[in-house]
Amino acid sequence: MPRQISSFRNSLVKNFFLLQEKPRARKEQDLFIIEGIREIKLAAAAGFELTTLFYCPDILGPEEERGIGLLHIPEQVEIEPEVFERMAYRKGNGGVIALARPRRLTFADLKLSPVPLILVLESVEKPGNLGALLRTADAANLDAVIICDPQTDIYNPNAIRSSLGCIFTMPVVTASSRESIDWLKRQKIRIFGTALSATSFYHETDFRQSAAIIMGSEAKGLSNAWLDEADELIKIPMKGKTDSMNVSASAAVVIFEARRQKNFQ
Repeated sequence: MPRQISSFRNSLVKNFFLLQEKPRARKEQDLFIIEGIREIKLAAAAGFELTTLFYCPDILGPEEERGIGLLHIPEQVEIEPEVFERMAYRKGNGGVIALARPRRLTFADLKLSPVPLILVLESVEKPGNLGALLRTADAANLDAVIICDPQTDIYNPNAIRSSLGCIFTMPVVTASSRESIDWLKRQKIRIFGTALSATSFYHETDFRQSAAIIMGSEAKGLSNAWLDEADELIKIPMKGKTDSMNVSASAAVVIFEARRQKNFQ
């Protein structure tokens, strides 16, 4: 019989808000929050350990009811509507939220294709941008995403929400820039750094080989480590009044040019 909660003062609810708001709490408890049955099912299919399911019977739709029946989650908690609406980070989640354990992949866990295409993100700052980048990576079916020296928690609720669950569909490794550079070189993967100072344009670049596309933060761009170690620096021609695009939009432009050259294979 599921537990039933109708009070904001309940210890489980209080801890949920702590996990929602504090990266330190997520790290200490080794837990993060997933909203929506589609995202929860993607996490389960990817092998994430789901520990707790919060659901509101008054909000559940048919898809959510079916989904809950297929999920094997040890702790299930029924939440009253007033409390659940405060717990929900986004609208339209169908009345289901889960807690899960993070997965921490290493380079040794990656299974690369014969001619891999990889996205590397250095010092990504905004959870929303990270989620959008993961959606692009999933859409292009990249081999992996490497997040170097992240400035945000990759399991931030907003990153998961904006990724639409793609954080679970993509192999994601976090590492330092130095570790990532050394690994790419050992794998003989050519490093394409994106920089406004570059003299080569992305559409004139040969991506048909094993390739890693490196994107820096919007505020500072790539660090000297990547600028110095890149096999080639590339840029997108800018024809407007400003000299930069949103990092997720820039990544999509370059990634899909690389995929086009590989005949979308």
